[in-house]
Amino acid sequence: MKPILIYCYDAYCGWCYGFSPVMKKIAAEFSEQLDIEVLSGGMMIGESVMPIEKIGPYIQSAYKRVEALTGIQFGEDFLWHTANPDKSDWVMNSEKPAIALCIFKEYYPAQQLDFASDLQYALNYEGRDLDDDEAYRHLLEKYQLPEEAFYTKLKSEEYKEKAYYEFSLCRQLNVDSYPQVLMQFSETKFYLLAKGFTAYEGVLQRLENILAEIKE
Repeated sequence: MKPILIYCYDAYCGWCYGFSPVMKKIAAEFSEQLDIEVLSGGMMIGESVMPIEKIGPYIQSAYKRVEALTGIQFGEDFLWHTANPDKSDWVMNSEKPAIALCIFKEYYPAQQLDFASDLQYALNYEGRDLDDDEAYRHLLEKYQLPEEAFYTKLKSEEYKEKAYYEFSLCRQLNVDSYPQVLMQFSETKFYLLAKGFTAYEGVLQRLENILAEIKE
């Protein structure tokens, strides 16, 4: 079987937003050798679902560290919500973007990393509320996804179950923080490539070392 690069991320994870360019570069470079699977981790579900009022002050300080280390930029429209949490009705809930990704995978599995990255850009730069159905409309146009079918699936129990299955997969893989990247060679053989934000050079070196080791 072709090795699988498993990227465990969450749409609401700022460090994953900063890690997106690294993952896209790695995926492009190794597209012939590896399959890419993006799994939503469910960072903010159940009791961890949080109104922006509660988490906004934390993000206000944390985003600067993400920008400094990764070079990514957060947009003014997103930062307005974190700076004015009392005026925002945002609720940070990982469920809907995870369902959206599950739907997308059925149409364009080879582009799932692009879609996950677009979700993060929509939130962190454009300031779109991923808990709002309208946040996805521009991506339906971009990827030519059927609107009626997408919104039907977004509200369906079937695709909600698919999203929660991904959350449980991440737990089974012992993923407890994001981003995290694993390489799978068989049903039981996994290698850890990155845990937390890792620069491109670090991921590349680890990946090349593992591929060389497997060939021996």
